[in-house]
Amino acid sequence: MAKKILVIDDDPGLLELVGFILEQQGYEVITALDGSEGLRKVMEEKPDCLILDIMLPGIDGIEVCRYLRANPKTANLPILMLTAKALPRDQKIGFESGADDYLTKPFALSELVKRVKSLFFFFVNGE
Repeated sequence: MAKKILVIDDDPGLLELVGFILEQQGYEVITALDGSEGLRKVMEEKPDCLILDIMLPGIDGIEVCRYLRANPKTANLPILMLTAKALPRDQKIGFESGADDYLTKPFALSELVKRVKSLFFFFVNGE
């Protein structure tokens, strides 16, 4: 059974591209365009990993991450923040909110795939 990845980003083109690349790697990909939809899909779809933008309409990615970490049902969900916010303080806030990894836009698709595989490896072998 393929690992399921939820990608939350407000850019439909990015969702399509990331979804295509990850599906080529054998993952099942579901998407959401904002934080509220993303939280709903986390609870309904129960993904194995989350790729999360910070700058989202409504509930931003930092709040989504904090909410998921505070919920015992989602506290251990691997979260990769994929965002244009590249300053060191932005990374610090991302990690403090509960992100497991942080990748800035623009990014190499091969780097995204490598980071996702690394998260799955860590969560299978590291915990």
